[in-house]
Amino acid sequence: MCRNITALRGLEPPATAEEIEAAARQYVRKVSGVQSVSDKTREPFEAAVAEVTATTTRLLAELPDRKQPPTTVPPLRRPEVQARIAAKAATKG
Repeated sequence: MCRNITALRGLEPPATAEEIEAAARQYVRKVSGVQSVSDKTREPFEAAVAEVTATTTRLLAELPDRKQPPTTVPPLRRPEVQARIAAKAATKG
């Protein structure tokens, strides 16, 4: 899990739905203090992620273009994160 939420506005290509949801999930984890979802926290946690994802999607669509791209690359675009995701998927499947 990444330690910081990165800027999604101004990315080329634009932020994907997956990147927006990952940022929303990170935000909800941070503000709620919930790192591992349990049966008791699943429903409100996932509802909050859906709401933050929808709001973020609208925000990014309504803001004007950035003059410069963000200085950091979102985690899902980093090769080491992609490798970790692929390795995890390979061990499950």
